[in-house]
Amino acid sequence: MSGDSRSAAVLVASTRAAAGVYTDRSAPVISAWLAAHGFAVGEPVIVPDGEPVGAALRRLLGEKPAVIITTGGTGLSPDDATPEMTEPLLDRQIPGIMEAIRAAGRMKTPHAALSRGHAGTAGRTFIINLPGSPGGVADALEVLDPIIGHLCEQIEGGHGHA
Repeated sequence: MSGDSRSAAVLVASTRAAAGVYTDRSAPVISAWLAAHGFAVGEPVIVPDGEPVGAALRRLLGEKPAVIITTGGTGLSPDDATPEMTEPLLDRQIPGIMEAIRAAGRMKTPHAALSRGHAGTAGRTFIINLPGSPGGVADALEVLDPIIGHLCEQIEGGHGHA
């Protein structure tokens, strides 16, 4: 994988974390995972739930990273809107990834079935919505672990079919 030339961004959707009420614990896990996979990743962007997520995603897409991973805003609370902010930005959806993540999570908690989110591409950027819980993030990253390199190669136009 040519990960040394790939950049990634982490977006936290949390009204409480954006207000400084608590410290998000999922973004550091995601950032460390991305770095371990060769991505250059900056400081996480933390925004309140809802419309600010869409604005932040559009701004991050302008930087053309290989990957954007969001955390938070995928539940059923009234202000959880990360999937709704993400979907209009996607050119192509990759539903199998979200199916695999929910299946992996359900092995540990039935609440994983309540997580909403999208995985897909916007241009040459892979975007995925992960839950806000560190456990849900860990489960999702375990699913992404063996496929992230191949996924990026495919999006970049590579022909490395397994």
